[in-house]
Amino acid sequence: MDPVTLTTPRLLLRPPGPQDTDAVYKAAQDPEIQRWTTIPSPYLPEHAQAFTQQMVPDGWADGTMLDWGLFLPEGEELVGMIGLYMRSLSTAEIGFWGTKEHRGKGYVTEAVATISRWAFAELSVDRVEWRAEVGNAPSRAVAERAGFVVEGTLRSAMIHQGVRRDAWVGALLPSDLGLPSTAPYLPAPASHD
Repeated sequence: MDPVTLTTPRLLLRPPGPQDTDAVYKAAQDPEIQRWTTIPSPYLPEHAQAFTQQMVPDGWADGTMLDWGLFLPEGEELVGMIGLYMRSLSTAEIGFWGTKEHRGKGYVTEAVATISRWAFAELSVDRVEWRAEVGNAPSRAVAERAGFVVEGTLRSAMIHQGVRRDAWVGALLPSDLGLPSTAPYLPAPASHD
């Protein structure tokens, strides 16, 4: 798959490349990013180099891992990162982080909504799933603001720094945005407990 560049009213979303290695490395030094994401910790310059020069191009080439850097269009300053990971023909998982300097401005929420809509329209995805370690309130807030419905807690669903941890899971469906699905969706009847 050819890499895709998208825009929002305030951002340029493009795959990060070698020119972004230093910015990725610097952003990933933030203890909050290392605490809540599965990036290596400590995060070394060679991790950033492998990400921007090998993982990103390979993921786009085989269509399994689609990564975007979130940049301010004026100077292409990095404000975050989003990955869309294909889990099956019709399901993708989204992951994201925002740089410390730009948190709280709605940039990541704006980008998550744009990339999710793109996945529904261009990849025929019927479910974009979000997962985060239980307790990662900022990630949950972004997902909910972007329209994701939190569906519950998965026990022992993720490994972070060698430890199995519980994860929140949520999803965004095309119907949540008024878009058609590739297959009909029949929700379960409302519970009458």
